[in-house]
Amino acid sequence: MRAVFIVLMLVLGGCASAPSGTANACSIFSQKDGWFNNWYRQAKSVEREYGVPVPILMATVYKESGFRARARPPRRKILGFIPGKRASTAYGYAQALDGTWAEYKRETGRYSARRADFGDAVRFIGWYHNKSNRTNGIALNDAYNLYLAYYAGHGGYARGTWKNSAGMKNAAAKTASMARTYASQMASCGYR
Repeated sequence: MRAVFIVLMLVLGGCASAPSGTANACSIFSQKDGWFNNWYRQAKSVEREYGVPVPILMATVYKESGFRARARPPRRKILGFIPGKRASTAYGYAQALDGTWAEYKRETGRYSARRADFGDAVRFIGWYHNKSNRTNGIALNDAYNLYLAYYAGHGGYARGTWKNSAGMKNAAAKTASMARTYASQMASCGYR
């Protein structure tokens, strides 16, 4: 019985670990190819449900959390060394804020969804990008503008808050570039 428990803990622990070589989609998918936790199959399911291509979903995760399940913004320092509050409530693979995550769960009925679960987080990203399409008219294959809306929020995107922000535009350009890289890699290793 003890051996079964240890094996189960190792399997579940492996599900939450970040893949190595996160700049290569083929590497990510080959590492996360388990029966219980198949990242490609989960991302492809989101693509079918929300119309957002897998490379854009994966590039958003890459930019937001670097594929770390429990990623959070750093704490602010008080007096230079005392840990204070975090800059936001962003958490998990998608760096979803508490309020936006609650909205997602209400609208989709996925009340047991967790931000530290890849399948749940990538589904959230697909839902959010699809909402950007419906709210702001952004094409579902436009990684640059989808990421701007993800970063600025739907209202911020509509108001153009990103127009004077080199940081937001740079982050969107990096995400779009990674989406193109992932698409090329996926084509070369047989993921469609």
